[in-house]
Parts: sequence; structure tokens; C-alpha cells
Amino acid sequence: MRPLSALVAVVGLALAILGAGLGRPAWAREPESPDAALASLLEAARTGDANRCSSPLADRLIRVLCNGQIRIGVRDYYPLFATRTGDLREGYEVDVARALAAKLGVAVDFLRVNAASRIPLLAEDRIDLVIATMGHNTQRDGQVRFIRPHYYRSETIVVGPKRLAVSGWKDIAGRTVCVTIGNGSNAALVSHDVRLLLFDEAGVLPERLKDGTCLLAAQDDSFFAEAFTHPDFADRFALKFGFAQVPWGMAVERTGSEKLARALDLISQIFHRDGVFLDIARQHRIATGFLEEQQKVWSSAACNTATGSSDPGCILPALDAELEPTRFAGAVAAFERWFSAITGIELSLPMLTTVPAWSLLLGGIVNTLILIGGALLATLFFALGIGAALSSTMGPLRWLARSIVVILQSSPIVLTLVVASAVAHALFPFSATVALGTAIAALGLANGSNAGQAIGEATLTLRQERAAGAHAGGAVFARAVSRSATQIVAFLINAAKGTPIASFIGAPELLSALTDITSFSSGRATTYTLLLIFYTLVVMLVVAVCRRLQATLESGRTAT
Repeated sequence: MRPLSALVAVVGLALAILGAGLGRPAWAREPESPDAALASLLEAARTGDANRCSSPLADRLIRVLCNGQIRIGVRDYYPLFATRTGDLREGYEVDVARALAAKLGVAVDFLRVNAASRIPLLAEDRIDLVIATMGHNTQRDGQVRFIRPHYYRSETIVVGPKRLAVSGWKDIAGRTVCVTIGNGSNAALVSHDVRLLLFDEAGVLPERLKDGTCLLAAQDDSFFAEAFTHPDFADRFALKFGFAQVPWGMAVERTGSEKLARALDLISQIFHRDGVFLDIARQHRIATGFLEEQQKVWSSAACNTATGSSDPGCILPALDAELEPTRFAGAVAAFERWFSAITGIELSLPMLTTVPAWSLLLGGIVNTLILIGGALLATLFFALGIGAALSSTMGPLRWLARSIVVILQSSPIVLTLVVASAVAHALFPFSATVALGTAIAALGLANGSNAGQAIGEATLTLRQERAAGAHAGGAVFARAVSRSATQIVAFLINAAKGTPIASFIGAPELLSALTDITSFSSGRATTYTLLLIFYTLVVMLVVAVCRRLQATLESGRTAT
């Protein structure tokens, strides 16, 4: 009877185990399932060392569980995905964030981010996780740790008026396209000789298209999907072409978030497998084709494992956004490391490391020097022309010159640029050359009118002195120019200092070029510091040249 008793005991134990297992879902019964791995990871994080919560080296997962809340960066305005009205937040990404927090058993603290701030805020430890329509590309892999699998996918589309004949890259070369700062597709636009007009938030793009500020705009197809649901927008605008299909990834900081990233990887697997992402997407009326495909992938036996998120056969690759490096990129990287080691300051020189950025930098420098030289010549030309008109004995000519001076002095330089640009675009097709020429003419007129007024007033004073019997030999106009040398030089210098404003109308000078560079790379602080140094040196050179000019003009002054 002993063997029989042993057999009965074994069978009974097996039935008990089987009965206990039948009470749980099939996914959870799999020893290597993401569910089991997640439960084990969270249990270890909750019951580890007693001092884990106060340790400065604690992983962000432990800090999140100890604090009972996770800080998640989302957008304030990205229709269908994340919007905010007062304290009410809605959208696909907002509900995904809430579902993640619920799975972790913590509350969610939402913080506003945009394309430019989402990565820096992670690095500054002001948020734990970002869910903000961020495309996963190879360039960003070095900045943040992306959660796999991805939670959505889109491509960038170019949108413009239906009447505008645009169907590909060749049709937008040299044109200005409105984009958002930090958008990964900006590099592709710049590499095709497209000028960028930058905005902080994508939400303004449809309105800027409608009011004419933007002729073309580029943004994710998921963003414009909502805009095209409005008849007033759909009747006027159309999708021109698309490019750069990219998966969207949640992201955490690269260091100190290994366990948090692992937990989120596992949760993302489960959410795809169980249709959580898909259900939330349907609630918010966004396209679900990608999510339906992903549910099939993560329901398969091959991917529904604890190691699925690291299996190349299951996860999607990042978009290859690596830009062609310059031949001296290695030396630049070595210098950045050396400088940081010596000073403790993180130095980033993106304008020197990739071919598109380097080309933009060189072009910006050349165009800036042309712009400054042209503005100086135009200022001198208009100064002499308006001064001569104000000095004329012909009443109508003096009246016309005075009217021009009053109008220009009463108008902000930005308005003068805009008006000049509108006139130029009405006469000529838009191009970088037209934008530069327009900026040179506007800066020359604005500063030359002031210098010309000084010449005119000097001429009047000299004539009054001559009429009063004071000795005033020599040509009156030449002496008036000599007497006005200080004012002429001052406005020449002012013209040189004002050239960066030309970027406002799309002139491809250095400020515009560096703005384009920082739209798809890091190192904004370093970039604009170098810009300040460059303009300071150029203006110092202009001042030195103008002082020589002033000395030359004043040497022709005849004693009164």
C-alpha cells in the first residue's frame, strides 16, 4: 500500500497545483512571462533595503514607488494626444500615462513639456518619464533611454495650400517651412535646402497656415489629422508629401533609471498584448493600424516573454537619423571631452560635427558678411541720397525726402523689414538672394534716413552761417557731410549691429543658420554664445573701419 499511497499523494499535489494555476490568467501562469517578470521587479523594489528610499543613488523606480507618484512630461496642446483646458488633461498620451501609473500603483503628476524641453527636463531630474510625441531616432538614442516596445508611430508630412504646386523635395528647396523646435525631421528639411521658421508648439501651425504667416508647415501626420477634421482647414489645405516614418517612444533618463525603464518595457509589452494601447487609441479616435499590428506581434509566443523587449525580432528599430559627420568630427568630440574635463562645463559644438550643420554654418558666415557689407554700403548710399534731397533747393524734392524720413523714423525696423519683404515677394519669387537684398535695402533705408537727416540739418546750419556773414568757404554739401561724420558713423555701426534681425524675413545669415542647426541638435547655449562672440568681433571690426572713415570725412572740414 505504500507505493499506492505515494502515488495518490503525488497526484493530489499535482491537482492542487493545477487548480491554483487555473485561477490565474494564462499569461500570468507562464514562468517567463512579462507579467511574472514585472511582479518580481516591483516586489524587489518595494521590499529591498530599508534605506533605499533615502539613498541618493536609488533607481528612479524606487523613488517613484517610495514617493507614491511618477512625474510624467506631456504636451499641453497636441490635439487627440495631449491637450489641457484649465486643470483638465485629455488625450491618448494622457490616458496612457494614467494607465502606466495605475499599473505601477502610484499617482501621476503631469508636467508640461514641448519638443525643445522634454529631453533637458529629464536630464535635470524634473520629470521621471516623458510621453510627448517623441520620435525614436538614432540621434536621440545617445540622449535618453527609449522604452520598448513603442507606443505609436507616425511620419512627418508637409502641408500647404491646395493651389500650391508642391509634390516633393525639389519643390520646396529654398522655401521657408514652419516647424517646431526639436523636431527630429528638421535635419532632413535643412539638408534639402529648406529654410525653417521655428515655433515652440505645434498647436499654432494650423492657425499660422490660415493667417498666411506660413506658406508650408511640417509636422507629424498624427498632429494634422485633427486639423483636417475641420472643414474650413480641409477645404483650403492639403497634404503635399510625407517622409521619415518614425516610431514614437516614451523615454527616461539614461542613468539612474535602469529599473524604471525595465518596468516600463514590461508594462508596454503587456499593454500591447492585452490591447490597452489599442483601446485607449480608439477612445480618442486616432489611427489604430500600427497598434493592431503590434498587438499581434506581442501576443505571439516568440515575443510574449520576459526578454521580448530586447529581441530584435520583436521590437522596431529606431529611425536612422545619423547625419554625415565632418572629417574633423572626431577631433571636435575630443576637444569637447577635454574642455569638459578641465572646466567642468559641458561644451557642445554641433555646428562642427555634421556635414549639414557645417554647411549651414559656413553659408551663414558668408551671408552675414555679405549682409553687413551690403548694409553699410546701402546706409552710406541712402544717407548721401536723402541728405542731398534734404539739401536741395527744390521744394517738392525736399518735401518728399522729409516724408520718407518721417515714415522710416516712425516705423519699427521689424515693420520696415516686413513691408520691404512683402514688396520684394510681390515682384520676385522667394529666394535667399531676394531675402538678403531686401534686408540690405531695409537696413540701409532705416539707418540711412537718420544719417541723411543729419546731413540735411548740417547743410541748413551752414547756409544760415553763410547768410549771417560767417566765413564758410567750399562746397556746402561736402562740408555738411564732413560735419555730420559722427552721426553717419553711428548709423553705419547701428546698421551692422542690426543685421541679425534679417533672419525675421528668412535671410540666411548666421543667426538663421544657427537657429536651423539647433532645431535638430543640442548645444543651444554654446551655439548662441559663439554667435554673440562672432557678432561682437565683427562689430568691433566695423567700428574700427568706420572710425577711419570718420577721420577721413572730418579731415575735409574747412574751418568756419
